[in-house]
Amino acid sequence: MTTRTRMNVYFAPDLLAQVEALALRRQVSKSAIIEAAVASFLSGDTSDRLEAAMSRRLDKLGREIHALDEDLAVLGETVSLFVNIWLAATPPLPESAQASARAKGAERFEGFMQTLGRRLATGDRFLKELSRDVDSLRDSPAQSQSGATGDPS
Repeated sequence: MTTRTRMNVYFAPDLLAQVEALALRRQVSKSAIIEAAVASFLSGDTSDRLEAAMSRRLDKLGREIHALDEDLAVLGETVSLFVNIWLAATPPLPESAQASARAKGAERFEGFMQTLGRRLATGDRFLKELSRDVDSLRDSPAQSQSGATGDPS
């Protein structure tokens, strides 16, 4: 059996209420909570562990931000390329056809928004699909053979 020494300490009433509430929630004694708190306070490596944990979390956040930055760059380039090609390839409409073109455009836009909503609801993402497609092209035997023969097709 562990020998324990009794010690009387004074707490602010609100702090003591918090200790009592924690003891009830965790179903441990108030002494065990106070002992654990004092041991944690006195241990010299607590700040080192906290710093290491924070460093790991910050590194992870940094990697996630970098990945998001790359995804955003791909998305920006994709939209930019699409708009450039669309503007270059779309001839101007005569005035008599503009009203029907606006109506058809509104109908197509509604379909686009519904499709986008479904994709977002299911979790499918264009960049994930693109990544899978590129990976499957890299891993395909036809790609490996054409690279080995020097044939670019």
